[in-house]
Amino acid sequence: MTTNMIDIDGVKAVVSYDPDIELFRAEFVGLNGGADFYADTVKKLHVEGRKSLKVFLEMCKEKEIEPYKHFSGRFNVRIDPSLHERVSVNAKASGKSINTVVSEALEEHIG
Repeated sequence: MTTNMIDIDGVKAVVSYDPDIELFRAEFVGLNGGADFYADTVKKLHVEGRKSLKVFLEMCKEKEIEPYKHFSGRFNVRIDPSLHERVSVNAKASGKSINTVVSEALEEHIG
């Protein structure tokens, strides 16, 4: 299975390949700032990721900044009004709220 996500010490990073410099680039997600790293192999990417994360966390500690983003569980989604109507009707017919239908769809999509 191919994925563009790796886990470095419990923190997810999105991985891409930059053909111009012929290196993998990864950027942590879920942090309160940017922290990216590069390497020419996946194994080295993990090594560089640990270094980058360590530096980021140390800097946050020095500056007394919370390193991780807070997720409230709420977000706004803009969809076509006809889709909104269909979701609303489907939710009502299923005895569910729109929130429950959307949450279930996202869980199914993400896995």
